Amino acid sequence: MSLNRICLIGRMTKDPDLSYTPQGVAVAKFTLAVDRNTKADDEGKKECDFINCLAWRHSAEFCGNYLGKGRLVAVAGRLQIRKYQDQGGTTKYFTEVVCDEVLGLDRPKDDGQGAGVAPTTDDDPFAGQ
Repeated sequence: MSLNRICLIGRMTKDPDLSYTPQGVAVAKFTLAVDRNTKADDEGKKECDFINCLAWRHSAEFCGNYLGKGRLVAVAGRLQIRKYQDQGGTTKYFTEVVCDEVLGLDRPKDDGQGAGVAPTTDDDPFAGQ
């Protein structure tokens, strides 16, 4: 049995790069900035990792059409490590997440809401049940 599953929540560092293969299959490349679960340094800065992601077909089109720089995104997929040789003959490794699922977790900042998220209230909708 083998298991290769990864789930991440982070912010897009720039707009996704949506393109199509010669066969017409959509592919989107993007990078997520994922905060580490560590304390801030003396200047108040958190550490984060920049994770390369790759989405295909409908997920890719969703990314290209609805997501952009700064959006909070959840992805689930598998970790993939590719290798190639550069012009000098050195073997290079490239790590990325191949996404099965991509979810936008916030609203775009230009949707008229101002803050980019839905307003919240302290009212409990299930209090009377």
